[in-house]
Amino acid sequence: MKPLAERMRPTNLKDYAGQQHLIGEGSLLYQSIRSGKLPSLIFWGPPGVGKTTLALVIAAELKRPYHLLSAISSGVKDVREVIEKAKRQHFFDSPSPLLFIDEIHRFSKSQQDALLGAVEQGVITLIGATTENPSFEVIPALLSRCQVYTLEPLSLSVLQHLVETALLKDEYLNKKRIQVLEWEALLLYSGGDARKLYNLVEILADQIGESEELALTNDRVRQIAENNLLRYDKSGEQHYDMSSALIKSIRGSDPNAAVYWLARMLEGGEDPKFIARRLVIAAAEDIGLANPNALLMANTAFDAVSKIGMPEARIILSQATIYLATSTKSNSAYLAINKAQEVVRNTGNLPVPLHLRNAPTRLMEELGYGSNYKYAHDYPENFVLQEFFPEGIPRQDLYQPGNNPAEEKIKQWMEGKWGKKA
Repeated sequence: MKPLAERMRPTNLKDYAGQQHLIGEGSLLYQSIRSGKLPSLIFWGPPGVGKTTLALVIAAELKRPYHLLSAISSGVKDVREVIEKAKRQHFFDSPSPLLFIDEIHRFSKSQQDALLGAVEQGVITLIGATTENPSFEVIPALLSRCQVYTLEPLSLSVLQHLVETALLKDEYLNKKRIQVLEWEALLLYSGGDARKLYNLVEILADQIGESEELALTNDRVRQIAENNLLRYDKSGEQHYDMSSALIKSIRGSDPNAAVYWLARMLEGGEDPKFIARRLVIAAAEDIGLANPNALLMANTAFDAVSKIGMPEARIILSQATIYLATSTKSNSAYLAINKAQEVVRNTGNLPVPLHLRNAPTRLMEELGYGSNYKYAHDYPENFVLQEFFPEGIPRQDLYQPGNNPAEEKIKQWMEGKWGKKA
């Protein structure tokens, strides 16, 4: 019998649960599907949020031939064979066949290069799925020819809907009398992953025979889940839980716990480059200007890990992890960009002030581009007061220095230049 996740996989947009920001009426992707003019796509998101399902639903909605490849088991030869089949299926003005590649981040550069020509010429419409940032894992030439859509973890209401629907409609489950009395543990252990949720429901259902009753409480779910779901799975499951524990231990300045979670991930077979990328992010988000060398250390570690590989890469990761955990912490840069983006969203696309504009032509000079701009190097201490925000936005403190020695100096410098408000 197929797994529950396969049995419950929807075949149309109407039954697809979640990701309404992508497929809700009026969204760009929805309009593309309805018009039949679908560009090549990359779906980026954590495991179990519907990337593969959405690709299959799109193929069904468009009624196009499609091919499936897994980056884990497919090579350049497989890619070329599919492209040749697609060429034979592509007649005159008919839409190009779809090629869905799961875990496209695992494709090597040569494998991705083999796709490039077919995507560029419209022989195939590519739909790739990845749990990793495509900016890092997909070659720029291929990425530039695809639209990237981010899928979000499923909400609690969507996860609850999936369980209720499965208990009602699945031929295996509806023969058993399963009643969910408490939802918290069931949804907690899913972590927003529908596949993990379905697996847990099947495990729970297997505890009883047909026509028997099962009342699911938090304690019952927790007991069964801890015995069945606590193995590390680098492609999903605790992949994100473990990396979260690592980063939170670094943020909490506990080098011992941080190295423990690092070891758990490495022993589970995690990709060292995945860990190194998380360290680079932590260096900027949680340490930032309190110790700018942290970002240099993390980036150097990422470069070294990429060159060295395991098992020696574990030493490099350990050094970087301990350094970050024992560094002074500040999230001021993280907060500053969040505030700035909020201002941009609230104020819209305001014009650049004339005095800050570039004036490469005589006409632009005559129109006032760059006029009244004060060149800082012409003034004492290379500084002069002038307005850099666009008209309509009052000067405001988007960046607020943290309470640490390095940023105290920045604070004093800013007050000396811009006054106490800054």
